[in-house]
Amino acid sequence: MLSRIADSLYWMSRYLERAGNTARLLEINLLYLLEAEDALPVSAQWKPLLSISGSEEAFAQCSGGAEISANRVIQFMTQERSNPNAIRSSLRLARENARVVRDRISKEMWEAMNELWLQVDRQLATPLPSERAPAVYADVRQGVARFHGLTSNTMMRGEGWGFYLLGTFLERADMTARILDVKYHLLLPDVSMVGSALDYYQWAALLRSLSGFEAYRRKYHAGLRPLDVAEFVIFEPNFPRSLWFALERMENALQTVGNGESDSGASMRRLRECLEHSSSELVFKEGLHEFLERFLVQISELHSALTQDYFEAHLADQSCAT
Repeated sequence: MLSRIADSLYWMSRYLERAGNTARLLEINLLYLLEAEDALPVSAQWKPLLSISGSEEAFAQCSGGAEISANRVIQFMTQERSNPNAIRSSLRLARENARVVRDRISKEMWEAMNELWLQVDRQLATPLPSERAPAVYADVRQGVARFHGLTSNTMMRGEGWGFYLLGTFLERADMTARILDVKYHLLLPDVSMVGSALDYYQWAALLRSLSGFEAYRRKYHAGLRPLDVAEFVIFEPNFPRSLWFALERMENALQTVGNGESDSGASMRRLRECLEHSSSELVFKEGLHEFLERFLVQISELHSALTQDYFEAHLADQSCAT
């Protein structure tokens, strides 16, 4: 497969997954953090979302140093054209990459991608008020889920499928780790709140942002204990947004595209060792933040290895063309 095609399939799925994840985070913040309104200042409710996407500095520059508010964060993370991680930007880039590989994806996939982009572009033609935002985010989530479903049912199982899966689950693992890390460090306003109703609510919001609240409650019956939440989000092999689930799907995808002895294969093995030699008890003992930071570094290294092994020729061609 040409590196240009592999690169576009990989980024098509990454940008699409990023749009869906961001929509889910914003929707949960709007619908559920209202319950914590009296306990948390507005900036404390919305700053974590900027931290998760690594956009605090970009937001400050875009807003001219203005105070963090719900409307400003919604605008920045949903439709700000200068923000490459905004939902609109992510969907635009996903569609552009899908157009490049239009002859490698099914007709149904292209139509779903195009319809989602046109719908969201139309909805975001004007500033998005907070009262209208949840409906837009629900449309994005449903559109992304529809695309994934159509892909699963219509895409040929070959190298292209492997690069699609690598992009999807690398982006998902990265986002899951970031959400868990930010919750642990930023969402809780004070150590004295541990075990409080607010603490319970925030762990519930974290699980909802990963579409895992109901699944967690079916497995664990002792309430929302941080140790159990970490066990579920990191190590649960049957939860589609856990780090372990993402790792297994990426391993299978790398086998599909071949060259297991490449730098990508070595990076994948280091990622497995990171999870395989840990447990929720050990993670909390050594430090959840430290574990997740190490995991995120290894995810970044895997992306770099994939770029070097499979996409570098395409990037070199682009460089020569410019």
